[in-house]
Amino acid sequence: MARAHRHYIPGCVWHITHRCHKQEFLLKFDKDRKRWCHWLYEAKKRYGLCVLNYIATSNHIHLLVVDTGEDVISRSLQLIAGRTGQDFNIRKKRTGAFWEDRYHATAVETDEHLAKCLVYIDLNMVRAGVVRHPSEYAISGYNEIHNPPKRYAIINRKALLEIFSFHNEKDFLQEHHNRVEIELKNNSFTRNSLWSESVAVGSEHFVEDIKQRLAGRAQGRSLVSLDGISGLKEPQATYRTLFDGKKGIVSLDNAYLLDFNSTNSKY
Repeated sequence: MARAHRHYIPGCVWHITHRCHKQEFLLKFDKDRKRWCHWLYEAKKRYGLCVLNYIATSNHIHLLVVDTGEDVISRSLQLIAGRTGQDFNIRKKRTGAFWEDRYHATAVETDEHLAKCLVYIDLNMVRAGVVRHPSEYAISGYNEIHNPPKRYAIINRKALLEIFSFHNEKDFLQEHHNRVEIELKNNSFTRNSLWSESVAVGSEHFVEDIKQRLAGRAQGRSLVSLDGISGLKEPQATYRTLFDGKKGIVSLDNAYLLDFNSTNSKY
């Protein structure tokens, strides 16, 4: 289960991934994915979790979130993971772990890389061959972005527009739709491990800067590039949190801030 932690990195955008225990298909039923979404909504309501995108698959989840305050992300993920697993075990009269030990969090630069990350999450089930278009998969941020519910909305639409420097929601929706359609047309469905196995993803300058800030904690992590994207790669593909002041690879002492107001690039 995801653990709560005391320290955080202010103002950053994180791509969070969390796998079911032993990659089992514990979320294969719609009712269980809906329970996960229910607790995601509860985390937004209780702690103010700022969600930009999400998807729940049969054996793992993706979240794109903005850090807005101390312990918001860690407390939210503790709630979501804990209650989803508890609900499942009670219903199935099951015992044992539901999730891998920890979630993995990748810092994403708030420029073109964040736009690519948004679409990468949207296309998850297309890459898996489950659907031909992200609109066909109900429990996803793509559907909520383009068909916002009247109640129980999870995605922070205001934050989306601000981060991508859009003043008009209609323009943002068109741009998002166009990006997804281009990827579909180009058959750009290859999994890029940098999005889920890196400490950070962005420009080479962004990633090098984070590596410098990590100092001694960056040992064993290398700057790599895949499909034109730079990332600070983990020494091994482990799912672990970055929000641990003592054991995590990023502590409060080397925290960095991303100023969204200075981001001039369009989505």
